[in-house]
Amino acid sequence: MAEKYSESSAKFGKFVIRIFSKLQAPIFLMSKGKIWNKWPGGFPVMVVKTIGAKTNKVRNIPLIHVHKDGNPILVASLGGMPKNPSWYYNVKANPKVEVMTRNSHGTFIARQVSKEEKSKLWPIICETYPDYQTYQNNTDRDIPVFICDPS
Repeated sequence: MAEKYSESSAKFGKFVIRIFSKLQAPIFLMSKGKIWNKWPGGFPVMVVKTIGAKTNKVRNIPLIHVHKDGNPILVASLGGMPKNPSWYYNVKANPKVEVMTRNSHGTFIARQVSKEEKSKLWPIICETYPDYQTYQNNTDRDIPVFICDPS
């Protein structure tokens, strides 16, 4: 399969996502999840606090709130673009994350799941946000998934 997004369109898409995230995350955090707690289409959001792999700076990333048994699931889709999102490398380097939802806040250890685990989680992921399957169909990369366990 050929990638859906060219390098230039992926670069522009990543730019748009970055701008939206830089607006949404602080508003969500300042309002304690009362404002901008939904993704377009009404999907619930969680904000994941990571530490930069290279910079050691705090990064707050709004993601669709997917979970299994209360444990957050992080899906590194970047809308199905050919490369992983920057936050993926932050979580790989520094797996201790904080997750805030509208109703909860906690510290977790994120672990990238195996292909077998992903295949079991994928129906839950797509039930929460069906576009994840479209994103996977749009890229040759296997979209990484993390499960977060309480630390």
